[in-house]
Amino acid sequence: MPPRAVRTGAFTVEAGAGHGGPWPSLGCVSGESKRDQPDQRDYPDHWEADVVLTDGGTAHLRPIRPEDADLLRSFYARLSAETIYYRFFSPRPHLSDREIAHFTTVDHDRRVGLIATIGGDMVAVVRYDRLTDRPETAEVAFLVEDAHQGRGLGAVLLEHIAAAARERGLRRFVASVLPDNRRMTRVFREAGYRAEQRFEDGVIELVLDLEPTETSVEVTSAREHRAEARSIQRLMTPRSVAVVGASRAEHSVGQTVLRNLLGGDFTGPVYPVHPTAKAVAGVRAYESVLDIPDDIDLAVVAVRANAVHEVVEQCASKGVHGLVVVSSGFGEAGPEGRARQEELVRLARAWGMRVVGPNCLGIANTDQDIRLNATLAPTLPGRGPVGFFSQSGALGTAILQRTAERGIGLSTFVSAGNRADVSGNDLMQYWEEDPATKAVLLYLESLGNPRKFARLARRLSRRKPIVAVKSGRSTQGVPLGHAARALSLPDHAVSALFAQAGVIRVEDLSELFDVAQLLAYQPLPAGDRIAIIDNSDSLGLLAQDAAVAHGLRVRPPVDLGPLADADAYEAALATALRDENVDAVVALFTPPTIGGYDVRVPEKILRLAAGSSKPIVATYLGHKGMPADLRITAPDGSAAAGSVPSYPAPEDAVRALAYVIRYAQWRQRPPGRVPDQVTPEDRRRARALVGGWLSGLPVDAAPVAASRAQAAELLACYGIAVADADPSPDPSAEALLGGEGLRGPEPDRDGPGVPVRIVTSEDPSFGAVVSFGLADETAALLDDRAYRLAPLTDAEAAEMVRAIRTAPLLLGHRGAEPVAVSAVEDLLQRVARLGDDLPEVARLELNPVVADASGVSVRGVRLRLQRPMGPRPELGPRRLG
Repeated sequence: MPPRAVRTGAFTVEAGAGHGGPWPSLGCVSGESKRDQPDQRDYPDHWEADVVLTDGGTAHLRPIRPEDADLLRSFYARLSAETIYYRFFSPRPHLSDREIAHFTTVDHDRRVGLIATIGGDMVAVVRYDRLTDRPETAEVAFLVEDAHQGRGLGAVLLEHIAAAARERGLRRFVASVLPDNRRMTRVFREAGYRAEQRFEDGVIELVLDLEPTETSVEVTSAREHRAEARSIQRLMTPRSVAVVGASRAEHSVGQTVLRNLLGGDFTGPVYPVHPTAKAVAGVRAYESVLDIPDDIDLAVVAVRANAVHEVVEQCASKGVHGLVVVSSGFGEAGPEGRARQEELVRLARAWGMRVVGPNCLGIANTDQDIRLNATLAPTLPGRGPVGFFSQSGALGTAILQRTAERGIGLSTFVSAGNRADVSGNDLMQYWEEDPATKAVLLYLESLGNPRKFARLARRLSRRKPIVAVKSGRSTQGVPLGHAARALSLPDHAVSALFAQAGVIRVEDLSELFDVAQLLAYQPLPAGDRIAIIDNSDSLGLLAQDAAVAHGLRVRPPVDLGPLADADAYEAALATALRDENVDAVVALFTPPTIGGYDVRVPEKILRLAAGSSKPIVATYLGHKGMPADLRITAPDGSAAAGSVPSYPAPEDAVRALAYVIRYAQWRQRPPGRVPDQVTPEDRRRARALVGGWLSGLPVDAAPVAASRAQAAELLACYGIAVADADPSPDPSAEALLGGEGLRGPEPDRDGPGVPVRIVTSEDPSFGAVVSFGLADETAALLDDRAYRLAPLTDAEAAEMVRAIRTAPLLLGHRGAEPVAVSAVEDLLQRVARLGDDLPEVARLELNPVVADASGVSVRGVRLRLQRPMGPRPELGPRRLG
C-alpha cells in the first residue's frame, strides 16, 4: 500500500509506515514499549536559532520538547481541513494524548524534531527518524501551518535539520513523494544537495546526500541574502511611523525624534504615543500603539528602559515590522541592563520584528519618496550615493554633521548603538541590492560575526567599495553593552583579513570622509600611475613625496607657475587625461601671494573631470570636501557624479587616492578559486579520526595535544607528508596520546632551504585563520606574519607568501636560488582546507617547514584538538547573530 499523502499547502509530504512523513505511523505510537524508546540525550541548545524569513520577518527555531504538547495541539487545531484530510484520508480534528506525547518526545539522535515558533506559537515542524536497517540514513518530512506557507520556512528547516543530522553522523535523507507532489520535490532539489530519485509502485523516493556541495552553500547564502536584505528594506522604507514616548517636554528624546520626522517631511503618517497628552508637536497623540487606528510599519521607542518590554509586546500585537530603540539603560548600564537588552531582542525576534539599537541615534532614508529622519539629528546630509552604518550613537550626530559639511550625500544611514540585533552585516546585505547606494561607509566598534562579515564584504566589494573605521586598535576590546565578543587576533591581522575581503580600512573618521568623497563622485583608477599638476612647486613636491611613500608610480610634477591661468590648467589637464601612461591626476591650485587668480580654473577642472574615465582629486584653495566651485549639482542641490573632491593638503589628496588605487587593484584581480585538493572520502576519514580521538572528551574541555603519529595520520588525509613519521593508522591511538614532543629533526640552519612556519588556528570570532612567516627568531620578534581566513584561493595563497617583509629570501634574494614557491602555496592551501573543514583543530603548527628549490619538507608539527559546540555559525545553517 503506498504511503499516505499529507498536503501542507506549501508542499505535500509523505507519511509512510514506520518512518514516513512528519509523524510516525499511528501503529508505532500505541505499540511502542518503554524499553524501545531511545535513550534521552542532553537538550542541544546550540540548535536553537533566530532566522529571517523570505518576507523579512523572523522566527525562532529550536528542538521540540515534551512540554510542547499544548503548542503542538494548538498548531494541529489551526491546520486546514484539507491539510488534515490529506494527512489522514479522513476528517481527524484531534490528536490523542498518546500521539502528542510520542511526537514531542525525541532523543535528539535517532529521532530529531525541530519546530519554528512566531510569537510563542508553533508554525512549522520538521523531523527525521533514523532507519534501523540503514543507520546513516533517516527519513525526513515537514509540516507548515497554512497561514505561514510561502515564507521560506520549509527551506530553512531543511537547512537546520540537515546540519543536526550531519552532527549526529547521518549521511543522507530519504523521502517518499507522490508523483504530483512537485512542490515537495522542488524543495529538496533546490536545496543544492546531490539528489537521486527512483519511481516504484506509484511513489517517487528521493535520496538526498547531506554532504554540503558548492551549490548547496551558494543556495543557502543566496536565501540568507534575500531574506536579510528584505528585513532591512522593511525597516528603511516604512509607510507609517509611531513614536512611542513622544514627550511634550522640550528637547526630550521622544519629542526630538518626533520633530525630526515631521521636519524632514516624512511622506507617511506619524503617530505620537503618549499616555496622557491629546497632542504632541501639534499632532494627535494616542495612549498606546494599540489605540492607533491604522497599520504601523516602524516604531521608534523612546521610553524608560524598564518600560520597553511592554511597548514591544504592544508593537507585536499591532503587527509592527521593526523597532528603533533610542532609549538607553540597556547593555551599557551593566548586568541588569544586559539582561534587559537580551530580553528585548528575544521578544522582538519571537514576534517577527527586527531591532535597531538600543541606545542608538536612529535611522534615515533620504529617498524623496520616503524622506525618513527617525534620528536625534536635526538635519541630514543631502541625497547621495553613500550608505553609512555607525555603531556609535554618541558619534552619530557628529558623523552626520561632518558628512554634510563635506558635501557628501547619503542614501541611507543607520546608527545601531549597542547593535543588539541589526548589524553592519545586515546593512551590507541590503546595500548590495540597493541601486541608490554606490559606496558603503562603516564605523565599527565591534564585530558580531566576523566570519560572516568577511564573506559578505568580499562579495559586496566586488560591486561596491566598502570603507571602514574599526576602533579599538590597541585593545581589540568591545564597548560595554555591545552584543559581541572581543577579538583575539592582533590588530594587523584584522587589517589583513579586511584587505582579503576588499575592505578599505582607514585610520580614522577624517580618512573615512577623504576616501568616501573620492569614491562617491569619481571613477576608479585603472592603475597606480599618477600625474601631478600644480601652480606651486612646493605643493607639487609634497604630492610627489606622498605618492612615492604610498608606493605609487609618479612622474615629475607639471609646475605651471604661480601666474597660471585657467587655459594653462585646461591644457595641462587635458594632456594628462589623454596620456595612456596616466591613471589618475592630482590637481593642485593655491592663490598666488600677490594679485588675484583666474576664477575660471575650477570650471575648467570640472568640465574635464565630467567627461573623464580617470579620477581627478584636487587641493583647491585649501577647501575640504565637495566645494561648490568643483561640484556638479543634481536637481535636488546635492553633488552628482563627476564632482571633484578637494583636500586641504596634497598629502591628504594622495593618501585618499592611494587607498582607492589599492582597492581598484584588488577588484581587478580575478577572485581565484579554492582548488579541489582533497577527496570527499579523505575529508570524511579526517572527520572520523578527530571524532574518534575526541569521543570521550567533554564539550567544554580545554584543547588537548595529539601525538606526532596522530598528527601525521590526520595530515596524510590532506596530502601532507611529515618527515620521518609513519602516517599509517595507529591501532593504539583510539584516544589522544598527549604530549608536546612533536617536533621532528631540526633543519641544518647552514644547509640549503629556507625554514618557514605555517599555522592554522581556530579563532572564536573568525573561524580558521592561517598565518605564514619565516621560522626564525627575527620574524617572531617583528611579528612578520601574513594572515588570511581559510580556505585560500590560488591568488590568496600567492599573495600570502609575498606579503611578509622577508619574502625576498624565498624569491631569490641577492642571487640565491629561489625556493619552489608553488609548493609552499600548495601546502598553505592544504593546511587552510584542513582548518576550514575541522573546527576541532584548535591549532596546527607546521614548524619548521623547509622550502628549497625542489619543494617543501614538513619537519615539525604540533597539533591541539578541541571538541567544539556544533558547527561554526558561518558554516552551519543560516541564523541571526
